[in-house]
Amino acid sequence: MTDPLLPTAQTVVKTTATYGRDLAERVVSTGLQAFVGGLVLTSPFDIGMWQAAGVAGVAAATSLVKGLLARVRDVTNSASLAKGV
Repeated sequence: MTDPLLPTAQTVVKTTATYGRDLAERVVSTGLQAFVGGLVLTSPFDIGMWQAAGVAGVAAATSLVKGLLARVRDVTNSASLAKGV
């Protein structure tokens, strides 16, 4: 007997695979964005803690723009650029 409120095993596996792909993209993308933001802002200016916090803001803003572009691009239900997510 199946419970009508629970998803099937196939749905759970597909959802998990999609989530894993989306999560991996976000982690790699944010890491690269923070790395580039750190290189661009901290190295040439020899800045301190508050300015380094601004670097995190640059990474967050870049991540936001990426998510908005993904939604506009044609992936309407996700902030991911991966196809099928």
